[in-house]
Amino acid sequence: MDSITMLYEFQYRIALGISFDYGSKHNAREIHFAQLHCQRLGIPHIIIPLEFIHQYFHSSLLEGQDAIPEGDYNEDNMKSTVVPFRNGIMLSIATGIAESRDLHYVMMANHAGDHTIYPDCRPNFVNAMSEATKVGTFPGIEIFAPYTKITKSDIARHGKALGINYSETWSCYKGGQVHCGKCGTCRERRMALNEAGIEDNTIYEE
Repeated sequence: MDSITMLYEFQYRIALGISFDYGSKHNAREIHFAQLHCQRLGIPHIIIPLEFIHQYFHSSLLEGQDAIPEGDYNEDNMKSTVVPFRNGIMLSIATGIAESRDLHYVMMANHAGDHTIYPDCRPNFVNAMSEATKVGTFPGIEIFAPYTKITKSDIARHGKALGINYSETWSCYKGGQVHCGKCGTCRERRMALNEAGIEDNTIYEE
């Protein structure tokens, strides 16, 4: 939901969409929709394989469906969904691609709801990473993270104004045929759509 909203909201300044295939259970679902929306908007899209993450990192996102915890994001068991320094790795690669293509910004769609669980979504991380990419590249590439201080419900409101069909997005960490409706990201999705006054056409198991 977050990345697709950003794609539509900032489409006129986006030169390239990047998806990373790092072996999470929901990766294939997300990448399908990333390709769909980039093609629809005429934005080039590439997929970068990161097999080493699945091979060497520990996270419930990289294990079977049964490993994905159910519950809200404020529950301790949700910390198992952290993929260590995932955003740092992906932003570093995206920055190298940006410099190779003479681009000056790398965008990410983190939001305020991520802060309690994911260290690499917090404002201090974004600021530090942006400073690193700025001083570590010739063009002074910066990280642009427009949703850092707003909620997922706020993002959904942006999407509603843009006319985005959120049934063409994927959230569920379990990566099944339909959304499970029980994991933290499914619960957050439901709440965001409800608070934004958007009819939820997502198909859930429950």
